[in-house]
Amino acid sequence: MKRFFHLLAAIILAAALTGCTSVSYYAQSIEGQVQLMAARKNVGGLINDPSTPKALRAKLTSASAIRRFATDELALPDNSSYRSYVDVGRDDVTYAVFAAPQFSLAPVTWCFPVFGCVPYRGYFSLKAAAESAAELRAKGLDVYVSGVTAYSTLGWFSDPLLSTMLRQDDTYIASLVFHELAHQKIYVNGDSAFNEAFAVSVETSGTRKWLRATGNRAGLRRYEADRQRSADFLALVAKTRDELGQVYGSPRSAEKMAAAKAAAIDSLRARYRHMRDRRWAGYRGYDGWFDSPINNAKLAATAVYGEQVPAFLRLHELCGGDYPRFYAAVRRIAALPQPSRAQALTTAAKCD
Repeated sequence: MKRFFHLLAAIILAAALTGCTSVSYYAQSIEGQVQLMAARKNVGGLINDPSTPKALRAKLTSASAIRRFATDELALPDNSSYRSYVDVGRDDVTYAVFAAPQFSLAPVTWCFPVFGCVPYRGYFSLKAAAESAAELRAKGLDVYVSGVTAYSTLGWFSDPLLSTMLRQDDTYIASLVFHELAHQKIYVNGDSAFNEAFAVSVETSGTRKWLRATGNRAGLRRYEADRQRSADFLALVAKTRDELGQVYGSPRSAEKMAAAKAAAIDSLRARYRHMRDRRWAGYRGYDGWFDSPINNAKLAATAVYGEQVPAFLRLHELCGGDYPRFYAAVRRIAALPQPSRAQALTTAAKCD
C-alpha cells in the first residue's frame, strides 16, 4: 500500500501539471487499477475451495506451477505477482490506443510518471478508448485500438492472474506470465521497442524451456510452428513498413502519397493471402488482423513488439541460456544512451 500511495501521489501531481484532460485520464486509470486490486483472490485458496469450478481450478493449478517455474528456472522476480486471481468479466482487461501521422510510421507517444514515454494510451473502458480514438482521428491521425489480455505494473502492485489470461491453453498462460514478469525484471523508461522485445525474448525462450521441462513435445512443436508464423508475419509487416518509408520520404503530393499508401497496404494483404494459402497450408489465425483496417498506427504498434526480438534471442544464446548472465548483459546495454542500444544489441559478439 505504501507503493500504491507513492504512485498515486506521482499521478496526481502529473495530472495537476498537465491539465484537465490528463486528470480525467489518470482518474480512470486509478479507478480501474483499484478495482482490480480489490477483486483479487488468493490462487491457493481458490484451488483448495471445493466450490471453485473444476475447469478454473485446473487452470489455476497449472498457472501456479508456471509461476514457480518462472522464479526457479528463469530467475524472474519472486514476489506476490500472479499468486492471486481476478475475473475481469470481459474479453480484454484494458484497451490500448495507438496513433501515428497520416504519412509517417513514427507513433505518437505519451509520457507518464513512473512508466516513462510509451506509444499508446491504455484504458480500462472500451467506450473511453473509442472516444479517445475519435478525438485523435479528428486531428487527422491514423488510429488503432487493440484489446489487451495482460499488463504489468512493473512491480508497483501485485499483478494478478486475470480471466483473460486463462482463456487459452497452458502454453498461452506460461507465455503471458513470463512476458509480464520480464517487465518487472528490466524496464527502460521511454524505450518501448527495447522493453517489449526483451519481454518477448524471455517469453519465447522461457516457454520453450518450460515445454521441454514438462515433456510436452507436441506442445513444443505447436509452439515452434506458431513462432515461425509470427516471424513470417512480422517479416511481411517489415517489408511494407520499408515500402511505406520510401513513399513517405518522397516528394509526392498528398494525393499521390495516399494512393501509394493504399497500394502498399493492398500488396501486404495480397502477400499475406499467398503465404497463408501456401506456406501456412491454409492456417487462418491472422485473418482478423488483415481483414480489419490497416494504417500507420497499426503497423507501428506491430513493429514495437517484434523488430528487436531476434537480437535478444541471439544474445540469450550467447549467454549459454543462462538467465542471470543474460539479464546482466541486457542491463549493460540498457544503460547505454537510447540511440546506441539497438546497435549494441544487434552487434553484440559475446555475453559478458
